[in-house]
Amino acid sequence: MVHYVSFPGLFDKVFKLNQVAFHVGGWPIRWYGIILAMAFLLGALYLMKRAPKFETDPDTVIDLLIIALPCGVLGARAYYVFNSWDYYKDHLNELLSIWNGGLAIYGGVIVGILMVLLFGRKNRHRFNILSFLDVGALGLLIGQIIGRWGNFVNGEAFGTATNLPWGMVISQTATGGGAAVHPTFLYESLWNLLGFTVLHFYSGRRKFRGEIFAWYCVWYGFGRGLIEGLRTDSLYIGQTSIRISQVVGFAGCVAGAIFLIWMYSTKAWKRIPAFDLSAPGLVPKEGVEEKAEDREETIQEEKGETEEKGEALSQDESEDSKGE
Repeated sequence: MVHYVSFPGLFDKVFKLNQVAFHVGGWPIRWYGIILAMAFLLGALYLMKRAPKFETDPDTVIDLLIIALPCGVLGARAYYVFNSWDYYKDHLNELLSIWNGGLAIYGGVIVGILMVLLFGRKNRHRFNILSFLDVGALGLLIGQIIGRWGNFVNGEAFGTATNLPWGMVISQTATGGGAAVHPTFLYESLWNLLGFTVLHFYSGRRKFRGEIFAWYCVWYGFGRGLIEGLRTDSLYIGQTSIRISQVVGFAGCVAGAIFLIWMYSTKAWKRIPAFDLSAPGLVPKEGVEEKAEDREETIQEEKGETEEKGEALSQDESEDSKGE
């Protein structure tokens, strides 16, 4: 569980990395899990902070995350296991061993989006799906920026050999040795950091609902597609040499780009209320409109009765005056 990492092209320091942070009752608590928990926590705090600007509220964010987190983890693991079934069919006892790595971000994102859609359909009075996908993409980038360092501690998700100055050497001994490889975990973390910075500041001026999420698909998909080509632990489609993450990444990039080009060229958000930020983003809760209408009818009836009583009183006073 201990390995050594160095960057000989930059400095002589050798880092000793223990995958286990500490033990609780003999059970190892790994840095990988701690880092992922920190990634989730910071992403969640960001979502809660910015929720009001994206047509929802912190309580709604918490309600969604309570459901989405476990489902997303299961989705990420299921995606990885499904695409590595040749190994896991003979190691069924490792199906849930996520502490050893093996969480595919695309599986978590896909399941997470499904949870947003399902949650949004039932909570349209306090939650706009497209707006949440926008802010959710930013929170997800925070999680990805931090989460990739869990791969560093585990000594995984690195690339092919390189002669670049920042090449990374991973060894099982303190003396080091071996070929330097691309630190692809670092590439992706920095790429996501740059994407988050740009989209965070732009999000305050977004033109339509769904814009930030589309840009996330373009940015992350393009970067992941390029970086994946350097990795040595990619998942492949069957027995082919086609990397699954490259296909998904570039497909998401193209889909997002086509959507954005269409929106910008036609300004479709001005005629489609679902995208228009000036149009109401929330739907009144079922029964609220009926109650409002009933209340209005009651007010009108009470007003009518008051007017009738007033008229009757005036007539009585008029008759009294004539009698005098």
